[in-house]
Amino acid sequence: MGLFSFLVGQKDAPESTGDVTASPAPGVPAPGAAIPALPTPAPPTPFTPPEAWDTAALTAPRPDTGGEKPNVGPPDPGQIAALQGPIIEALKTVFDPEIPVDIYELGLIYDILVDADRRVLIKMTLTSPACPSAQQLPSEVRYKVKAVPGVTDAWVEIVWEPTWDKDRMSDAAKLQLGFL
Repeated sequence: MGLFSFLVGQKDAPESTGDVTASPAPGVPAPGAAIPALPTPAPPTPFTPPEAWDTAALTAPRPDTGGEKPNVGPPDPGQIAALQGPIIEALKTVFDPEIPVDIYELGLIYDILVDADRRVLIKMTLTSPACPSAQQLPSEVRYKVKAVPGVTDAWVEIVWEPTWDKDRMSDAAKLQLGFL
């Protein structure tokens, strides 16, 4: 019996004599025979977001600030009080891809400012200046905050002072990551 004859279903076949014209194993097409086509998978069903989602805010073009400070007026305590809860809930849906905790519980959000026109400025930091998510996280924060009902526009400002450390995390985040 050939050493690899079991690969083609010829368990008890005699040792090969080098004859390449031998018939193939059952289920294996003969050389030169047409190979049957594999079935084509059905195309994926496109995702349709629920009606409650404000997807226009997610696809809106980024405001052209020309590198200047975001167009947010002085903070309005009434608007901050009205929108801070829903904004925090939106921020809790943004996760650092390397840490299984949301950015709000991680302590990456330093300030939430809302002006009289309900334009929002989020001051946040990253876990380190070399964070691989430095482009993705601020964009996701901006789009999710902008999608909060009542918010007219949103900007994210990355700040490095004070530097982030694990003491800025909530107790829930520390418990989840095993720091308590």
